[in-house]
Amino acid sequence: MKATECFFAVLLCAGAASSAFAQQSVPFAEGVPVAPTGLANRPLPEGPFLYPTAEQQDIRVTVFMRGLEYPYSLAFLPGGELLVTERAGRLRIIRDGVLDPKPVAGGPASVFKGKSGVLGAVHGYMSLAVHPRFDENHWIYFSYTKPLEGERMVTAVARARFEGGALTDVRDVFTGEDMYGATAIAMTPDAMLWIATSGDDAQNPKSFVGKVLRLKDDGSVPEDNPFAGNDGWRPEIYSLGHRSSLGLTVHPATHEVWLSEMGPNGGDEINIIQPGRNYGWPLVSLGRSYAGKWQAENNIPTHEGYEFPAAYWMPAISVSGVTFYTGDKLPRWNGDLFVGGLRMGEIPGTGHLERILFNENMEELRRESLLVDLRQRIRDVKQGPDGLLYVATDEEQGAILRIEAAR
Repeated sequence: MKATECFFAVLLCAGAASSAFAQQSVPFAEGVPVAPTGLANRPLPEGPFLYPTAEQQDIRVTVFMRGLEYPYSLAFLPGGELLVTERAGRLRIIRDGVLDPKPVAGGPASVFKGKSGVLGAVHGYMSLAVHPRFDENHWIYFSYTKPLEGERMVTAVARARFEGGALTDVRDVFTGEDMYGATAIAMTPDAMLWIATSGDDAQNPKSFVGKVLRLKDDGSVPEDNPFAGNDGWRPEIYSLGHRSSLGLTVHPATHEVWLSEMGPNGGDEINIIQPGRNYGWPLVSLGRSYAGKWQAENNIPTHEGYEFPAAYWMPAISVSGVTFYTGDKLPRWNGDLFVGGLRMGEIPGTGHLERILFNENMEELRRESLLVDLRQRIRDVKQGPDGLLYVATDEEQGAILRIEAAR
């Protein structure tokens, strides 16, 4: 018998005698594998942190602000103040680098449940947007989980006047009726309000779930929405077939709306939202279900007949907030898209920030992972009026990081 034949014979015998070469069976909870925690819950060091980067632009990362509990969304006001939502239902403000110890008064009651990142978690205050004519009307918008009678709840988007450090004239400009869950909002320069919702009923034209909606700044429906006047369609719908919508941003030149959409076990997407288009969920996906099978019904991950994403991830990074960089303080990143990640490959403690370089046709050329060693869940990223990047960590001892060029 040849040596190789002897080797494989030994392997076969060993396999018959034991299960040493069998794949592991992992525990599941509500259809989702129980995540390992060996990398999770690492405290954020004091910093600062210095990093070389791929574009030969070394960066310095400092902890700009601590003392926040699960910060969810960031929004800068024209005067430079920074608004921050906390998922427990608080709006905070930072002026001249100082966090006001008291939450902003006047906001609506909200519901939050569970620890951020666990199955079934419900967020109180979520995404923030500032009206493009804030200097005139002082309007801000935020999505939140609104309590109803008993244990019921619904996603709503509120508009409020922010003056004198407090909210007044608070009213809901949108109420979801049939949904709650992650809801991202943005405003385009034409004062249109964009609302991206989450859920598996994404192909139902009578449901707000799993859609991108387009409204006027008072909550009314624009007459030129693609399905306005169509029987059986909600007129607010601008696009459909979305899963979990965690972030919206507006392209600085084209003013197109870009969506970060979380897939299951793989299949995170960045989508450019076009009127009346179908982005496929739950019929198609470039990812797998939590149990391991391809999400597509025929087990082949395809987007045939549906809009293809501008970027996608396999494995998933649990995409969150997203923004384009347009400043001059980090010039080698000008025009790049930054995407927050809450965890990679279903492993807690692997959150980070990603940078994507697109060409002039908005086709992906390069991708870089940043802040990996900090092991923080990254919930949002925004460019400040000072031309620097600000990053919110989705942790109980949450913080805002500031990214600048290394000196």
